[in-house]
Amino acid sequence: MTFFRATALLAIMTTATPAFAFTPNTAPLTKSEKRIEQIGTGVAIALPLVAGGITLLKHDRVGAAQLLVESALTVGTAFALKQIVKERRPNGSDYKSFPSDTTAIAASGSSFLWARYGWQYGLPAAGLTEFVAYSRIQAHQHRWYDTLASSAIAAGYSAVLVTPFKRKYNIDTSLEAAPDGAVVRMSYAW
Repeated sequence: MTFFRATALLAIMTTATPAFAFTPNTAPLTKSEKRIEQIGTGVAIALPLVAGGITLLKHDRVGAAQLLVESALTVGTAFALKQIVKERRPNGSDYKSFPSDTTAIAASGSSFLWARYGWQYGLPAAGLTEFVAYSRIQAHQHRWYDTLASSAIAAGYSAVLVTPFKRKYNIDTSLEAAPDGAVVRMSYAW
């Protein structure tokens, strides 16, 4: 009989207690949290603009077109999913949490830079995209998987649409993981 009483007590406790993971956090942001959110939004807007500026500096018309299409598809997909998937934001303000469109904007620029110009451009841009994701999470606008989904959408479109830039001197570099560390490779095409 004690097993049944314990099971009944556990059932009552779990149904009476709300899920803490999805309870809205309505606490107002501190000044520093608000500032981080604002900086993250600025970085998100700047990343695709910087990527576009790099294509102009390199006189890369094909890259500019690829950036435009990849960014439009990434942000469009994130916006469409936001309308279809009704997930409540962590702050409880609305039901448009999944995926993060702000992170999608940033990730479109960084994934383009990585796919088109290599890790030298993509690695710093990816770090900035992660800051944007952090700023959205700490502002209680999104959960970690909302921002991860946006980055995955951008990476997927980049993998399909963006071709590597052919350099004037045909020198290519790559960075690969190895069992004991990393391998930096440089090659020249004759």
